[in-house]
Amino acid sequence: MDIKQILTHATLQKASDVFLVTGLPLTYKVNGQLVHITEKPLMPSDTESLVRGIYGLASGRDYDTFNKNGDDDFSFALPGVSRFRASTYKQRGTDAAVIRIISFSLPDPKAMGIPDCVTDLADLRKGMILVTGPAGSGKSTTMACMIDHINETRAEHIITLEDPLEHLHHHKKSIVSQREIGTDTEDYVTALRAALRQSPDVILLGEMRDHETINVAMTAAETGHLILSTMHTISAADTIDRVVDAFPPNQQNQIAVQLSMCLSAVVSQQLIPSVDHSRLIPAFEVLTVTPGVRNMIRDHKAHQIGGLLYSSTQPDMFSMDTYLYNLVTHDRITAETAISHAVNPAMLEKKLQ
Repeated sequence: MDIKQILTHATLQKASDVFLVTGLPLTYKVNGQLVHITEKPLMPSDTESLVRGIYGLASGRDYDTFNKNGDDDFSFALPGVSRFRASTYKQRGTDAAVIRIISFSLPDPKAMGIPDCVTDLADLRKGMILVTGPAGSGKSTTMACMIDHINETRAEHIITLEDPLEHLHHHKKSIVSQREIGTDTEDYVTALRAALRQSPDVILLGEMRDHETINVAMTAAETGHLILSTMHTISAADTIDRVVDAFPPNQQNQIAVQLSMCLSAVVSQQLIPSVDHSRLIPAFEVLTVTPGVRNMIRDHKAHQIGGLLYSSTQPDMFSMDTYLYNLVTHDRITAETAISHAVNPAMLEKKLQ
């Protein structure tokens, strides 16, 4: 199969990712499981041909530059099939790629299993919302649903800064300006500083990677904008510690105070296999920043947030383990699966008994 046939077939098979690696058969990831599509392993000439084919589909990307540098990330589309996010790389001197499949249509939050309390966070008019979780946990999908919610309900200017662009948003009630790092702008910090001069109401920042980006993002949130971004952390408490620890020790007290004032919510998520392993179900932890939480952040007591979430009875504030417990009681996932994905497995196991 050529690359077009592979991507069309993978989309029809509802794969989330396609793996092109020398010495490995053509492989898809379907519902979190790796599935070999061919019996014969790909040879170096096969992967080079397929990777060159990807560059042929992606306008403005240069195979020779990738061949020299050894890494590249970009998005492209096949009309009538889907959009794709490609990460091409060298391994053992041969070409390789992992291609994420992204639907042309925006995800339906209810069909995806995203609770209303998460999408409703987009009703906030200012502050910072962080969506966190490991790679491939659905953070981009959740943020796309939140942006679409704003787009459908408010007349505002939304600016997204992504590397690369994933979900495409059409102008509805809002104006949506989507900028790709490396194509439309140099880097996150440059784009974010420029965005503040472009009359934004909402800024989506694909990822907060360093203290300089975090600092500009917090300043934007303090000045009356709504900032949405992601981090690769596994809980609300870890997220707060990660933000503060990104700065030099002599700045951390000031940053903790600043974060306590601008942070509005932290959503942590992961994907869990369903009871019959036919799909992946998102599980969430939601921290809504209350005056009490602001005090914990300012006083460097983020470690207390886990206990607060675990004991919370509020519909818009709950721990990951509470959400997993509810998925088990509604027969969405097995108890064993819940325990293996829990923050505190022993406590959840006791509760399930």
